[in-house]
Amino acid sequence: MDYFIKVTGLKALIYLINDMKKIWFVYLLECLDGSYYAGVTNDVDKRMKSHAEGKGSKYVYGKGFKRLIAVIPCKNKSEACKAEYKIKQLSKEEKLKWFNT
Repeated sequence: MDYFIKVTGLKALIYLINDMKKIWFVYLLECLDGSYYAGVTNDVDKRMKSHAEGKGSKYVYGKGFKRLIAVIPCKNKSEACKAEYKIKQLSKEEKLKWFNT
């Protein structure tokens, strides 16, 4: 039992170290219906390709991918997710302002 706890702790530490090496981004894209979608990724090109193929998210799959509007780098995944949450609370106009400040 102690071995399992130690391995779990070590795996968690390795995950955190690897996460710190990656650059995480929060992004805003426009859908075909004119709505905006905010998300996070550590590989913008790959994520946009997924959205374009209808595999990125249920929301974008339903609305259709039009274009990437903005991308901002974050310190880590946690900060990117916090920024994404804040952005998703904003109106369409406020989302654009958030990325332009």
